[in-house]
Amino acid sequence: MTTTYTLRTASPAKTRTDAVVVGVLSSPQGATLAPGAEDVATEYGRKLRPLLEAMGVSGKAGEVVKVPSAGTITAPLLVLVGLGAEVTPVAVRRAAGVAARNIPNASSVALALPATDEQLVVASLTGFVLGGYTFTTYKKSTKDTRPSEVGVLSPIARTDAAKAAFEAAQVVADAVLTTRDWVNEPPGELTPERFVQAATASHAAATKGRGAPKVTLEVFDEEKLAEMECGGILGVGAASAAPPRLVKLTYAPEGATTHLALVGKGITFDSGGLTIKPAGSMGTMKSDMAGAAAVVQALLAIARLGLGVKVTAWAPLAENMVSGSATRPGDVLTIRGGTTVEVLNTDAEGRLVLADALVLAVEEEPDVLLDVATLTGHMMLALGDKVTGVLGDDETVATVVAAGERAGEAHWPMPIPEEMDERIRSSKVADLAQHDWVRWGGGLYAAAFLREFTGDVPWAHLDIAGPSFNSGGPFGDWTSGGTGVSVQTLVEFARTLAEG
Repeated sequence: MTTTYTLRTASPAKTRTDAVVVGVLSSPQGATLAPGAEDVATEYGRKLRPLLEAMGVSGKAGEVVKVPSAGTITAPLLVLVGLGAEVTPVAVRRAAGVAARNIPNASSVALALPATDEQLVVASLTGFVLGGYTFTTYKKSTKDTRPSEVGVLSPIARTDAAKAAFEAAQVVADAVLTTRDWVNEPPGELTPERFVQAATASHAAATKGRGAPKVTLEVFDEEKLAEMECGGILGVGAASAAPPRLVKLTYAPEGATTHLALVGKGITFDSGGLTIKPAGSMGTMKSDMAGAAAVVQALLAIARLGLGVKVTAWAPLAENMVSGSATRPGDVLTIRGGTTVEVLNTDAEGRLVLADALVLAVEEEPDVLLDVATLTGHMMLALGDKVTGVLGDDETVATVVAAGERAGEAHWPMPIPEEMDERIRSSKVADLAQHDWVRWGGGLYAAAFLREFTGDVPWAHLDIAGPSFNSGGPFGDWTSGGTGVSVQTLVEFARTLAEG
């Protein structure tokens, strides 16, 4: 079923729909309806406070209470979702996501959440779209319970700015959903070659039709990678029956003066190689290509939005497997450009494929370079599973963090201490040591290693090992499985560059 989303001004209490969603704020004095639901509160009048108290409504974030309206408002069902103590874009986004999973068999829904500015309009729409996502490709029988029509109610619905933000939000949300689909695919179904096929199909869809953006797609196979001397990608993919690939996308709108390069780690399955992972750690390793999926979909969204910035996206793809041809601990690989690397842990493979792609990106002299990777468990130990660590030069890191805040994605700046330079040069036989088995600072070590391949280009590394895959239950606009994290931040970062 395809859901149609509309932005309109309307009275929530008088809207003819199956369900109306309103926000509830918490306070020491008790729960109150949030902005956007004023006329609903008026229709209930003095009955509202006793109703909220009788049903135990607190307004805390994540709460949802369904109330049959009994004719008090036009819609038969009133859905109350908690916002917490204050109205923020993140609170609205999460509440909309909760609502999307808790409206049973409604063909039409009206969202009367706070939407008094463009950010809140985007939060309401995006939260509902992402919160209602399901991955059912391999389910034998599924029932589509999504509504066919969703209206976002806003007092600024008729303004050009709100309309533009609403349309752009749908483009970005679609890119996030596709990223989630790719991350959720079984690893045997999304090998490097099949990732290429998926990227090719997405590229064709985004560039089809009159007025569509021009985006070029290039694919490099193992023979071409050998010619290009990409020893990192080839070394990681050497043990697999599914050969490695490299995907490059380029969007260069006329008049663009700034060039943003994106690099995403694309390990379609990570067994750990000869440094094999414990069996219990492999179940989510299909998600080790989340960075590559994010940069591909972000570029296509940027192109569909027509942002005035040149963007190239590089997705190095490999399957890290075990066989007689596997790279061994102690082997030395030569990265494009000639830097030699001693491999000491074949389960630290992401930095090797990224190294080749970073060199290729730098050769084109971009103005700024971002890489996105499910890189280290160390970053999860430091920041948990919902926050992305960002490392690099101060200005680029700060811009990423600010873009993430506007996009509703959590980031935290992390340092690259001076002592990491000595650690990454500890190899006795090569220019760099890929890993050193020291128990602490592994995420910082990995970033220092990547920095060696970024030249003088302003750069930030986004370590999404934690937030790329939600192994638990739904949370706000996150569902279980792939989250599509970083897509929204990358688009917002590009928008910042385009606006100068």
